[in-house]
Amino acid sequence: MGKRVLFISLGCDKNLVDSEQMLGLLSESGYTFTDDEREAEAVVVNTCCFINDAKQESINTILEMAELRKNGDIEALIVAGCLAQRYREEIQEEIEEVDAIIGTTAIDQVVKALDDVLQGTKENHYQSLDRKPFTGMHRVVTTGGHFAYLKIAEGCDKHCTYCIIPKVRGGYRSVPMENLLQEAGQLAAEGVKELILVAQETTLYGADLYGHKALPELLHKLCEIEGLYWIRILYCYPEEIDEVLIQTIKEEKKICHYLDIPVQHASDAILRRMGRRTDRRELTSIVNCLREEIPDICLRTTLITGFPGETEEDHETLMDFVDEMAFDRLGVFTYSQEEDTPAAVMDDQIPEDVKERRYGELMALQQEIAFEAASAMKGLVVTAMIEGRVADEDAYVARTYKDAPNVDGFLFVNTDRDFMTGDFVKVRITGSYEYDLIGELEDEFTE
Repeated sequence: MGKRVLFISLGCDKNLVDSEQMLGLLSESGYTFTDDEREAEAVVVNTCCFINDAKQESINTILEMAELRKNGDIEALIVAGCLAQRYREEIQEEIEEVDAIIGTTAIDQVVKALDDVLQGTKENHYQSLDRKPFTGMHRVVTTGGHFAYLKIAEGCDKHCTYCIIPKVRGGYRSVPMENLLQEAGQLAAEGVKELILVAQETTLYGADLYGHKALPELLHKLCEIEGLYWIRILYCYPEEIDEVLIQTIKEEKKICHYLDIPVQHASDAILRRMGRRTDRRELTSIVNCLREEIPDICLRTTLITGFPGETEEDHETLMDFVDEMAFDRLGVFTYSQEEDTPAAVMDDQIPEDVKERRYGELMALQQEIAFEAASAMKGLVVTAMIEGRVADEDAYVARTYKDAPNVDGFLFVNTDRDFMTGDFVKVRITGSYEYDLIGELEDEFTE
């Protein structure tokens, strides 16, 4: 039996796919896994550095694991991911307990890195940021088996002024369609029922490989895979949403009527400073078009408040936009001043207390919108996926098509029937509590 590895994955779902691919490589090489640091003989930390909070979490985790290495409780400590790519020299100089560092485009080197360390050799692994995305076919899915993420591209070419991603992940590189279809087919064969497409930007998929945006074509082919029931699309940049994509979502029954569209702001002045490609008029037009073509579509977005130069007038413009658009789901981040980005050296940086106040006002407004929308669903019958049983109660936690895992709300289903995670059921909504819904079993789902 191989050494027992504690694998810690931090950050976004795109990073999670990298982790699952590394787990697959390690598993194929005979390594086993544990969630208990007391049982681990080696630790791999896949890090994030997108914003300050994520960076601090990664640093704290590395330091915690470094104590285990220092005390001799583990034999190897490997650090991978975005923080490792961005701060490799600092990690190497300041945390001597780290045995090897793996860059974002060298995740296929994880076995060699760990083997070498355990045999007494320490070597860091980096590849060009232009390298083709690694597409390991033997992922260890860590999401429970009923849903999984499919990363369709790596990197980004947008170069928003607040974002470090192009510097740590490289330019936009699509995964070849045949690789994605093979991977999706394998996931479906292993029991995955919901496939969630992710990339830094999903809407540009294929432009670099095929000379045109090929997301609609990919979606049509994914819908042909037996065993998949829901296909969800995240991270659609608004300027790239076109009529072909809208009609594909509208016509294909397996595609959830759900889009995540990161708009970031609504003040034209701030959008220009952010390096975004849309203005408020265009954003409004895109949202209205989606709702006209797909009336039951659920729209999620993210916003940044407190960006350098944001005035009270800009903030009020954003508040008006949120009120007017009434997004179904909305997340807000306070601006994080990331070094090596153009925004970090802009004039008129906003004080933290002002950022926090504006954040609070936006979230309070969105709460009203979301709570009212949840309440309005009372009496509707919806299809839901079972996520698990509520402990010591005749009830289950479920999700509707309007709820992406780990970011949106839940539907609590009261029933004494027995179901498995991943089962689909029909539920009549009987009430709501804040963001979450409450319902009674209508009947068992039949396709």
